Amino acid sequence: MNDMMPATVVCGPDGREVPGDAAVTAAATIPTPQHAVGTRIDIVSDAICPWCYVGKRNLEGALAALAAEGLHFSVHWNPFQLNPDMPKEGVERAAYRAAKFGSAERAREIDARVGGAAEAAGLAFRQDLMLRTPNTIDAHRLIWFAGRQDRADLQDAAMETVFRAYFIEGKDIGDIAVLADCAASAGLDRATVTSFLAGDVAAPEMRAADQAAREAGVNGVPSFFLDGYSLFSGAMPAAQMADAFRRGRQVLEQRVG
Repeated sequence: MNDMMPATVVCGPDGREVPGDAAVTAAATIPTPQHAVGTRIDIVSDAICPWCYVGKRNLEGALAALAAEGLHFSVHWNPFQLNPDMPKEGVERAAYRAAKFGSAERAREIDARVGGAAEAAGLAFRQDLMLRTPNTIDAHRLIWFAGRQDRADLQDAAMETVFRAYFIEGKDIGDIAVLADCAASAGLDRATVTSFLAGDVAAPEMRAADQAAREAGVNGVPSFFLDGYSLFSGAMPAAQMADAFRRGRQVLEQRVG
């Protein structure tokens, strides 16, 4: 169904920018539970992907527009690691990005471009506060944990607080104490989350889900799926997102009609 995708930009597997319309294959699918046809949105993302945060903000605008038409969707966040070999403790961000992109100047240019896109989406990124590039397994475990709670909005709220902690507050989201703060801000019990994160529960599942996404054709994030079918990738504007979801839903309803 990705014939409807306009060109966008995503974070590639190593954190480099790649064209979004090439990030997901037309036949790619991910497994999803039972739900009403054309209503489940799955987002494959990483907590340190700036385009994922921009995409989240644009998605909120798209969903608000669709809700005004009487079209409602559920949103589910799925893990992807841009840096799967990142040490548990993370690394110093400036040196790491200078090595990755060839120079500190090039890294600053990329930060400036991303910061401009974030500003256009209403986000004030503070790359000057971001001192470390973290391992994101524990952040993904937190998002997974939030998604298993009774309140349907907790996972999205947790994703928001993790993004905010990293991109706006410049905190190390590889730190369990920081993630516990994020959890509490999202409405989760801090002590319960701290205990959960202190262990290794769901870490293998996060790595397996990351691998499943890659096998489904995802090689850049954010990537968006509707009822398990790849729809588009990248932080496209809200109006284009809304159109893609609207048209995708129509296609799926016709298939079962």
